[in-house]
Amino acid sequence: MVVGKVTLEYKVAVSVELLWKVAFSGDVSIFTKACVGMIDAIEVDGDGGPGSVTTMKLNPAVSDAKVFKTRLLSRDAAARVVKSEMVVEGELAGKFKSQVSEVKVVPAGEGACAVHMTVVYERVDGTLLPPEEEARIGQGYLGLIKKVEEYLVAHPSEFA
Repeated sequence: MVVGKVTLEYKVAVSVELLWKVAFSGDVSIFTKACVGMIDAIEVDGDGGPGSVTTMKLNPAVSDAKVFKTRLLSRDAAARVVKSEMVVEGELAGKFKSQVSEVKVVPAGEGACAVHMTVVYERVDGTLLPPEEEARIGQGYLGLIKKVEEYLVAHPSEFA
């Protein structure tokens, strides 16, 4: 069994509290608003807690992917850590056995924070992804964070 791992850190020009509230608290209405133009719709199957499945319908102008589904494993608001797994189905089932992401948001100075992300994956064929495909996985996740940051910087008091 070969397990791949992608780690990223991204500095965000908004406070840890605000980024957590909009991107990771589980309130899909504000997350959808902050990702306007990137995400067309979000549906949650469950109560929003662990075990709930979130389906994001991505805007075709932004991504080749049409739908991104994840199952929430845990959300620790005090530690500001979210862990979820990709729901492997469709064409992804031919590539991945599993893909688990963990995101931690930490303060990084006045009005800023850093997002630490780890994605651990296992492929069906037992090999690692080429570096450029690992980078694409990371950029997909970071694209959402950057979109939220862009919205919050342009609308600083909207969700405060």
